[in-house]
Amino acid sequence: MPTQRADARRNHARLLAVAEEEIAAHGAAASLEQIARTAGVGSATVRRHFPSRRALLEAVFRGRIETLCAHARELAGAADARAALLEWLRAVTAYGARTRGLVAVLDRCAPGDDGAPDACAARLAQAGAPLLRRAAQDGAVAPDVAVADLLTLITGIVLATEHHPDPAAEADRLLALAVAGISPRR
Repeated sequence: MPTQRADARRNHARLLAVAEEEIAAHGAAASLEQIARTAGVGSATVRRHFPSRRALLEAVFRGRIETLCAHARELAGAADARAALLEWLRAVTAYGARTRGLVAVLDRCAPGDDGAPDACAARLAQAGAPLLRRAAQDGAVAPDVAVADLLTLITGIVLATEHHPDPAAEADRLLALAVAGISPRR
């Protein structure tokens, strides 16, 4: 890919910063036109840098998703596979409950507006797969549970709690209820 001009790099950085603020305030449906206006660029510039809303959302959340992936990698060697999986699921749920707009890039049922696969959900699924596999091998999780199922469960919990007075606490409580169903204590 050719090197971007300095003004294009500045526009990209400014668009990401403004988009992060707008998404935090308005969620995944934040106005692309408002993002362009606030960044001081035209809507065509937004589309040049981010060909779809999902591409913009993924760019905004990329660093945070990588942090969750790194956490999964850190937990992969833990002695208690069940505890490691549950710690990671709680971290993903807590982050989703605190971060408006994130579920839009985790929801595998929502089609991307550009038809492209969802890179954020795919990276999380890839990172969580070894944790789930180890927990299943240890008999701590039913063998037919898939990482995509767990991410869908988290998406549902986050969506169900987004208007709760304390979404993170309620999401954690609901995740605990769900975990009792997918991985009862031995």
